[in-house]
Amino acid sequence: MTDLIAKTAIDRRLAEIVTPVIEGMGFELVRIRLMGGKTATLQIMADRPEGGIVVDECARISTAVSAVLDVEDPIEENYNLEVSSPGIDRPLTRLKDFDMWEGYEARIETAEQIDGRKRFKGILRGTEGNEVLIEIENAGEMVVIGLQFDWLSDAKLVLTDELITEMLRQKKAAGVIDEDMFDEIETETDTPDPEEA
Repeated sequence: MTDLIAKTAIDRRLAEIVTPVIEGMGFELVRIRLMGGKTATLQIMADRPEGGIVVDECARISTAVSAVLDVEDPIEENYNLEVSSPGIDRPLTRLKDFDMWEGYEARIETAEQIDGRKRFKGILRGTEGNEVLIEIENAGEMVVIGLQFDWLSDAKLVLTDELITEMLRQKKAAGVIDEDMFDEIETETDTPDPEEA
């Protein structure tokens, strides 16, 4: 289990409890965080292995996870449970995410300084063994560097037009978006209002 999915000891314990439930439903745990505050919030990000989870599926996961957490009772205080999709500028928490999103822009942070820096922004170039490859600008030149997956403290996609286009394509392919719905809206706005004529 990588620290990017579950950072703290309690997050890792919660991940152990909820992962079998989420995977049993055909989804994957992307990230889990127990956040403090007046009332604690347990944030769970889940997705389909091929991407494209919808709101109803998040609700189903929430119901199933709630039931298991009620039995296991790992959180002492009251808390709110939030189950969501990873979103467009999603966190990259598993080695396979870096292969899946190869060619897209990402921001990566390392726990320790690497060559005098902790933040890297560039184009993902997949993985090699246990290394994440990212193409960055260095002294005016584009170079591909490898960062050990274990070094990473945070990684997420950068919101770009290309990324939005790809996400819409995936949702359409998964049947989440119905283009006819948009055609109908366009037709309605094209028709002049009889009172205005």
